[in-house]
Amino acid sequence: MKPSTNRMLNRIKCIYMFICKHGIVSTQELVEEFSSTPRTIQRDLNVLSYNGLVISPSRGKWTITQKKVKMTS
Repeated sequence: MKPSTNRMLNRIKCIYMFICKHGIVSTQELVEEFSSTPRTIQRDLNVLSYNGLVISPSRGKWTITQKKVKMTS
């Protein structure tokens, strides 16, 4: 796997875990927490949303779904 792909997957996993820990978070909170651009965070959230792991209950806010996830290192 390319290093850039590995970084992206690691960031997406960290974003998911951050949302799990905090409940409902804003896109801006994620931008600040992960020192990424809003576009990068949105792309990562789109991956999580496409896979049914997060939903946006209101514009710019994100929370996890009830879908079960097996976390690996």
